[in-house]
Amino acid sequence: MKASVTLKKNSDFHRLYARGKSAVTPYLALYVRKNRLGVSRCGYTVSTKLGGAVVRNRVRRRLREIVRLNAPRMRPGYDVVVVARSRAVGCEYRRLEAAYLTACRKLGLMKEAEA
Repeated sequence: MKASVTLKKNSDFHRLYARGKSAVTPYLALYVRKNRLGVSRCGYTVSTKLGGAVVRNRVRRRLREIVRLNAPRMRPGYDVVVVARSRAVGCEYRRLEAAYLTACRKLGLMKEAEA
């Protein structure tokens, strides 16, 4: 299985927050900026306000799986940060996935055939 490319550096996150485009849904916020790598990188932010470590890790695992399964439908060459909002904790998986896809459409991340 191929490992996904993730954002790890704090400076990358701050660059996206400051200069990236954003889309907000009730369950998550998405920050996007084009990179020059030809491959998309993704980072995840889940605040301690959402709950304890078990709750935060569950939300993070769901978000990573949603991004992984929908990666073939997305345009390559973007840095993406997914920020979980408080409603994401009690949300069912399908709603969270629909919110992610809605935000991606708003930002023009979907491939032409999908849009």
